[in-house]
Amino acid sequence: MRSEYDEKKFNFVKASKPFFTFSIAITLLGIIFLSVFGLNYGIDFRSGTSVDISVSKPVDKAAVEQFLKTHEFGEYSLTTSPNRLSIRFKDALKDTQEKQLKADFTKQFDDKASFEVNIVDADIAREQQRNAIVGMAVASVGIILYITIRFEWRFAIAAVVALLHDAFIVISLFSIFRWQVNLPFIVAVLTIIGYSTNDTVVIFDRIRENLRFAKLKTPADVAMLVNRSIWQTLTRSINTVITVLLAAVALFIFGSESIRMFSLAMILGLVSGAYSSIFIASPLWLLLRGKSVPKKAAKPQSAT
Repeated sequence: MRSEYDEKKFNFVKASKPFFTFSIAITLLGIIFLSVFGLNYGIDFRSGTSVDISVSKPVDKAAVEQFLKTHEFGEYSLTTSPNRLSIRFKDALKDTQEKQLKADFTKQFDDKASFEVNIVDADIAREQQRNAIVGMAVASVGIILYITIRFEWRFAIAAVVALLHDAFIVISLFSIFRWQVNLPFIVAVLTIIGYSTNDTVVIFDRIRENLRFAKLKTPADVAMLVNRSIWQTLTRSINTVITVLLAAVALFIFGSESIRMFSLAMILGLVSGAYSSIFIASPLWLLLRGKSVPKKAAKPQSAT
């Protein structure tokens, strides 16, 4: 099973222990931050009002801060960019407050400003949180069933651990850096789960094909088969990730403020998905499989 060619290649399986340790450490760190600080929910998951203002000329942030304090709209957060301001109010604005905000802002700062206002009450926020959790749970269960039917239960467990790893890494980073979590973020996480599963299934499919024709005598032969399968699909996995990553980076740099967190979550998830498919999923399948070697089917005895 082994060859001089295999020995010259980087052995992903042999080096899997440090990668497992790194992933476990990141996971534990994420659990600590999520337990202590939680997530920085956006307007989609908590009651309040978001106001996104597109301006035709630069506006001084300090002046806008003073404007909001003067009007006493309640607790808020303000982020600015050259052509856009995003204001998040903790409480839902009344119709009169919304109209006053628009009228006074255009009068004081920019008469060509355009406004995008979203108001979410507490009941809708709780329902959207619940639907987001249910959506991710349903996606995970569907993937488990699909891979179990197509492959076997060990492949399914390894794939689900890898995709949960990717989703949790992204969620943990958003908690650590206090980036805002909104509905586009949930869409990004579900998309990440899909890409992670796709990359993992490609490697698993190659492992299964190689198992059919390989002559395996020892557990080391099985490990080498897994390593060879990863190498055979590595170029395809990297090219796929880079292609999508370029699009996600372009959206993050040139896209609007409303999809920036979506793009950031996609970038982090794509990198994590490529990492987990190669360094986590396949070595984990090998670990679950143990030291057994496939037994050849017994040859039928000829009749005498």
